[in-house]
Amino acid sequence: MDAKKGEWVRIQSIVLPAGERASSVPEDTAGKPLELWNKGFLLNDSASIGDEVEVETYIGRKVSGKLVEVAPHWTHNYGDYIPETEFIGRQAREILEQEGGLN
Repeated sequence: MDAKKGEWVRIQSIVLPAGERASSVPEDTAGKPLELWNKGFLLNDSASIGDEVEVETYIGRKVSGKLVEVAPHWTHNYGDYIPETEFIGRQAREILEQEGGLN
């Protein structure tokens, strides 16, 4: 068991299988299914990753799909520190002061 009833989870479901997408979709995209990812509170008593489950979204919608993550969180960032940008703010202030843009 990976999740219990009431836990915040992410699910995935297929909205349109490959081959059933609109004819206006580019060929490389048309060959892939249209997927939907949702997050919500697990309504099943318990579930494991890969199980078909039902969740209630934060706004109260009930949707079903395959359980892919328990307690989902953001993992992106804005990259490594760039030393060259350290003094941009000070340099901009100096330029504005020289041009009379700051009082």
